[in-house]
Amino acid sequence: MSDLLLSLDAEVGDVAAQLPGAAGLFRRHGISFCCGGGLTLAEAATTRNLAPETLLAELQALADAAGATAPQDTPALIAHILDRYHETHRRELAELIALAEKVEAVHGDHDEAPHGLMLLLDDMRDEMEDHMQKEEQILFPMMRMGAPTLEGPIAVMRDDHDRHGEQLRRLEHLTRGFTPPEGACRSWHALYAGVRKFAEDLVDHMHLENEVLFPRFEAA
Repeated sequence: MSDLLLSLDAEVGDVAAQLPGAAGLFRRHGISFCCGGGLTLAEAATTRNLAPETLLAELQALADAAGATAPQDTPALIAHILDRYHETHRRELAELIALAEKVEAVHGDHDEAPHGLMLLLDDMRDEMEDHMQKEEQILFPMMRMGAPTLEGPIAVMRDDHDRHGEQLRRLEHLTRGFTPPEGACRSWHALYAGVRKFAEDLVDHMHLENEVLFPRFEAA
């Protein structure tokens, strides 16, 4: 069962949080998926003088390519998720939280200081750690054993992913699209570059689970 349904009625913010590469595509077209995230694809395209069908086709191309290089064997796919995403998130979030604390402390009087970024990243780390532990200790072992359907546990994971998507919108807002102000120090640039990579990785991670792994254990 796929959560991602591309249509002109889909909201920009939802697509940005679920489809790898969509955020970058929206940025290139000047479409905000933070403050303007509640617009439908059709509305957003119209505001940028872009044919809605063109935008939809570009997004569909991203959807067709997403996950194409992931391992097809389920145990190998799980191993890939654990190594590429779980361990990477843990390592990078610890570094980003420390860097956000530094930037907020040093540049707190700046008009564009990302006040609240450290707390948001810390909340995300706690929630994601709980989520990943449930996968590592319960869901993934059951998948490796060949359980036929796991709709209940997967529904919980999908709900968590929805929450992560909301947090990604807040990251985009707090960092003004991951764009440091003119004259920002190297630490500020490094922070936003790191947060942007983390956000893009998380979208890739959730898409791989939502659209490739989870449907294998849900009723058609």
